[in-house]
Amino acid sequence: MDRQFHFISGLPRSGSTLLSAILSQNPRFHAGMSGPIGGAFNNLLGELSGRNEYSVFISDEQRRRMLKGLFDNYYGPEYNAQVVFDTNRAWCTKMRHLKELFPQGKIIACVRHVSWIIDSIEQLVRKNAFQPSSIFNYVPGGTVYSRAEGLANGEGMVGYAYNALKEAFYGDETSNLMLLRYETLTSDPKRAIAAVYDFIGEPAFQHDFENISYQADEFDLRAGTPGLHTVRKKVAVRERTSLLPPDVFRRFENDAFWLDPTLNPRQVRVV
Repeated sequence: MDRQFHFISGLPRSGSTLLSAILSQNPRFHAGMSGPIGGAFNNLLGELSGRNEYSVFISDEQRRRMLKGLFDNYYGPEYNAQVVFDTNRAWCTKMRHLKELFPQGKIIACVRHVSWIIDSIEQLVRKNAFQPSSIFNYVPGGTVYSRAEGLANGEGMVGYAYNALKEAFYGDETSNLMLLRYETLTSDPKRAIAAVYDFIGEPAFQHDFENISYQADEFDLRAGTPGLHTVRKKVAVRERTSLLPPDVFRRFENDAFWLDPTLNPRQVRVV
């Protein structure tokens, strides 16, 4: 099947699962949570590099075909969709690769205030107090401070994604990049999804924002983090008080660079 591929990336706990659940209402689309393609892509790219003595027999054109084949073969005939959205936080580090492999492909990066991302993860940890999470390698110790530090460092769940986002945002392949704010998606889903359709060049579809369905309970349970990919039935803003100590919350509250037009030299579309 001749498919169009697009990509969902960006920050964790910022609406990527909700976005996928909404898009999946369109029978022409397939979208889901983060899958294995991103990791397989990196591994194959490494195996095709000079560290393999047989790399002298591999041309760049062969590399392109093999990397593109990952998508074509993974999304085989059992995926009955004309448009596929693959989700992975690593895609923001692969803008040049994706542009060459899928010239018409778009990358939608979901973003959210980092303080609230850290808070959202901390909320999950406390809610599942008797199940150590894979987010922290199933280690049950630590404090809110050590957990925030671990999440925010360059190799952490949030820090890696944040640095990858900035790499994409300030790189030279931004024509295929759009940032979608969690706050927009939850407060005005109709406008948010209309912007996505406009960005990817697809005809409008009537979505039901009061009847969203998405299940990944088995995956979340195995990851020791029930609720990690839970999507509520109705899209809505839910106000609550942060669980973070004030100093932890303040540490990240100015990290939303996408809100400042002066920090957007390439005029990346931010919705």
